[in-house]
Amino acid sequence: MINENKVQKLNKFLKNNDPLSIIEKSLKLSGDAILTTNFRPYEASILHSVCSVKYDLPIVWCDTGYNTKQTYIHAEYLISLLNLNIFLYVPKQTVAHRESTIGVPNIEDPQHKLFTEQVKLEPFKRALEYHKPKIWFTNLRKGQTDYRDSLDIFSLTKEGILKVCPFYYWTDKDLDSYLDKNNLPNEFNYVDPTKSVQNRECGLHFK
Repeated sequence: MINENKVQKLNKFLKNNDPLSIIEKSLKLSGDAILTTNFRPYEASILHSVCSVKYDLPIVWCDTGYNTKQTYIHAEYLISLLNLNIFLYVPKQTVAHRESTIGVPNIEDPQHKLFTEQVKLEPFKRALEYHKPKIWFTNLRKGQTDYRDSLDIFSLTKEGILKVCPFYYWTDKDLDSYLDKNNLPNEFNYVDPTKSVQNRECGLHFK
């Protein structure tokens, strides 16, 4: 069983390890793992690295339905290029249905909490119920938000899932080099409708 003490030890001993080593050691703790992606900028790095270690790892994509055309093109290209084992989760409500009721509320609107629940949190809950992972790979990095600065490479969710961020201490420049070295594309035309600014959390990663 992985507890907070074990997490602290993992962070201490693996802090200076490269992402592939972190991924390999994480999968030795449990093979019941998923990787979540939204195909935002620099996602190709973690998709490539995790699939290099375990090619058939379940990749969970919770598609809000509000991605840009460029993001969808980018996603389809990476799915094909890396032969990703994609599990797609979408909201129970269509965009058209939502537009006729609450639309896309701003963050000051009381309806924004319901919007976030519909387009992101509820689909992710379904993914967790189906896959029941013990390991969750994600591309969170230090410097993205105040909350993410409080994390580390390893952390535990309230459900007891070990969240692993192999690139946690990497900068954009580091990731640019990784993408160039592995001939991987990047895409910056990405929009998260649950955020009004980039350094705001949507709620998915809160413990």
